[in-house]
Amino acid sequence: MKEEKNYDFLRRMREIHKPGRRNCELEPVKGEAVVDASWTIAVKDTASKMIRKAAEDLQDYLFVSMGLSVRIETLPVMEQKPRRILLTLKEDFPGAPSDVPEKRGSCFFACDGESILVCASEERGILYGAIHIEDRMNLREAPYLAECSYARTPLARMRSVHSGSGVDDFPDWQLNAILHAGFNAIDVFVKDIDTTTRGYCNINDIIERAAEYGIDVVLYNYIRCYKHPDDPDAEAFFDSVYGTLARHYPKARAISLVGESLEFPSKDPATTGKRYADSVVDGIPDTRPSPGWYPCYDYPAFLNAIKRAVHKVNPDIEIIFSTYNWGWAPLEVRKKFLENFPKDITLQITFEIFKANERGGLKTPVMDYTISATEPGYYFSSEAEIAHSLGLRIRATSNLAGTTWDFGCAPYVPVPQRWIRKMLNLKRYLKECGVESFYENHHYGWWENPTLDLAKEIFFTPEHDELGAFLLQLATRDYGADAAEKVVEAWQFWSDAMDFYVASNEDQYGPWRVGPSYPFIFQPNISRVMANKEIKFPTAPHAHFGYKIIKTLYQPYENENQSPGPLRYPVELRDLEKMLSLWEKGLASLEQALAQMDRKKRVNGERLYALGKFIRNAVRTVIHMKNWWMLNIRLQSLSTREEMLAVLDQIETVAKEEVQNVLDTIPCVETDSRIGWEPSMEYVCDKWHLEWKLRQMESMMRDVAAYRKMILL
Repeated sequence: MKEEKNYDFLRRMREIHKPGRRNCELEPVKGEAVVDASWTIAVKDTASKMIRKAAEDLQDYLFVSMGLSVRIETLPVMEQKPRRILLTLKEDFPGAPSDVPEKRGSCFFACDGESILVCASEERGILYGAIHIEDRMNLREAPYLAECSYARTPLARMRSVHSGSGVDDFPDWQLNAILHAGFNAIDVFVKDIDTTTRGYCNINDIIERAAEYGIDVVLYNYIRCYKHPDDPDAEAFFDSVYGTLARHYPKARAISLVGESLEFPSKDPATTGKRYADSVVDGIPDTRPSPGWYPCYDYPAFLNAIKRAVHKVNPDIEIIFSTYNWGWAPLEVRKKFLENFPKDITLQITFEIFKANERGGLKTPVMDYTISATEPGYYFSSEAEIAHSLGLRIRATSNLAGTTWDFGCAPYVPVPQRWIRKMLNLKRYLKECGVESFYENHHYGWWENPTLDLAKEIFFTPEHDELGAFLLQLATRDYGADAAEKVVEAWQFWSDAMDFYVASNEDQYGPWRVGPSYPFIFQPNISRVMANKEIKFPTAPHAHFGYKIIKTLYQPYENENQSPGPLRYPVELRDLEKMLSLWEKGLASLEQALAQMDRKKRVNGERLYALGKFIRNAVRTVIHMKNWWMLNIRLQSLSTREEMLAVLDQIETVAKEEVQNVLDTIPCVETDSRIGWEPSMEYVCDKWHLEWKLRQMESMMRDVAAYRKMILL
């Protein structure tokens, strides 16, 4: 397999319709429609640009993926006949079924063995329905479609994602890829008018181009608005910020707000009342939370002022607010906040964060986004139930695009059985509490993976939640029938392994975030200039966050709801060893599957193996790092030469094992250039960074040798 260079993955991502998907050995079964070159795709002669795009997209799919050249025809009167794929609005089709759904993005989908019908009440439904034809043929690996007749309706009204090709990067091909992945909205970070994380950007151009693909735009607010709503000039101030935003982007679907980027001078005595950056006076920190990290009693009024400014200009723009930053707060305080929350703002709640977890009698809560938790935390369940009882609109931070902070620079987490469990749990809240809008990823983007297919299956009608057979179909599609069972077995081992994952801040901002390129710092400070031991992780100058979200001097980041690191680490290490063992079993199953894959699909298997191996090596790095920290702390607490030298020997052993782990990771990132990259950090674990880690380890070992000499003085 050819080695990839950095960013080669973008070429693959631009390939919306994969060539050569057809398996020419497959024969149709009785009742299946067999699409061939004699068929046509029919649209009304007055069809909109979006409906014509749907027809052209399906035509391209049939040519590129199925090897068929099919003509598009325009009709003055819509009529169904044999060997025709009819894409039509209900109002244009005299023979339209009576049960065509009205919900946005839905359609009536039918195949009678001789023709195919996609009939919708609005144009998005036709676009999504045409892609549904492609999805079904991909699963069948042939241009065959079984007889069927059903209403296909999305259960979620919005599923939004950030770009998978670069933070705030939305060329047409990325929009098209997002559409085919099943999402209907995108999130764009907005720092000022026509300013995103990439600098100047014509945001209205993104909005207009996205609309052509049936995609709405959510403006993710990074604009600061430090003003109390009671101030005499508050109305004019909020209008100058958010009224201006609404005037400039009249076609934006929503504005999304979150506390950490929306501080204000709260009067709540439970907070500092100041910006986080201003909460240290004369070197003494105010230990109370800053506004933005606490449900202040006056925060609802602050949000109301923003909403009024926006809705005065455009009442159709949805305002969304996320309580992500204070899910840790006591229920009674959060409940009071919700009782005063403006009824015409959408409440966004994170599914898994702060979920209580115990290991060996110790408290180890979930600290950030992870698929290790398939059931919601109390923060989510309590707020969803309270908000529902109050009649609030609810949106979930769901991370159903397949990526989390579990392995920060991996393209996705290949644990589909686990994603199924999470989706079904979230679906219950959709039905019981009206959680019908999903924020599907944060700035770590998305990548094509089985989770996208699962979400299309679970969150659309017709509903069927027995997904084992569907998962086997996905494995067959991507890896071949002979290998499919072993691939599903590997996925199951990996899904089970995540039971033992550690979702702590020090790990998710450290070795989990960058993988085996994470530096090992010898903690005794040998310095003539009293230098800080923290290393600035090398990242591209243009990276949005880059090194700023990577903590290199490993240490426990303690939390009042979490047991201390020295108590946690021995227990966490036992769990991580179990995780490693199960992950190894998954790799063994996948090795057997690789031997059964045909040449055309083996490349998919090799990339899956590279991803699995990369994650396995990231687990090793975390295990090494926890041992490394404990040994470094122990080294500095001893008072005899013999004991110190013995610990130093152990430190050197861990370092040598980690060096081998780094070397073992290089082939993974050469196989798939998406591994080691994250949109807001850019590359953090490519070959260059792994070789940088080796240089860093060599430098660090000189410190270890120097310390050994110091002990023997």
